[in-house]
Amino acid sequence: MSTVAPTIGDRSDMGSTTTNETRTLIASDRVEGTSVRRPNGDGIGRIERLMIEKATGQVVYAVMSFGGFLGIGEGYYIIPWSTLRFAPELDAYVLDVSDEQLRAAPPSSAEGNDPSYDRNWEEHVHRYFNATPYWSV
Repeated sequence: MSTVAPTIGDRSDMGSTTTNETRTLIASDRVEGTSVRRPNGDGIGRIERLMIEKATGQVVYAVMSFGGFLGIGEGYYIIPWSTLRFAPELDAYVLDVSDEQLRAAPPSSAEGNDPSYDRNWEEHVHRYFNATPYWSV
């Protein structure tokens, strides 16, 4: 039995584990919508999208939704990717912050109208979350 590798642009294999998830890799569309929880398992929000640096391919931020009820009053926050860790036992990403800390964090709009292109703003976000800036790694 022979297998043929899909060509670039061929989406026929998008359902396989080689393109969605392996033991060490996960596709971005599988991360989007994943819950974010505290270390004790309490829910905080969910990952709406990932922001990836074009030149290096490094995941830099997660845009996380937080608060509100049924999507009303929900806020969007840029979370440095290095501050999140995946916890298989929770099937969620873990972020150790209080509601108050998150409400005081630099916000982002769902439409992407944020000043993240500004290095001073990025430094502010990384300092706020006590994260090593991705450009320093």
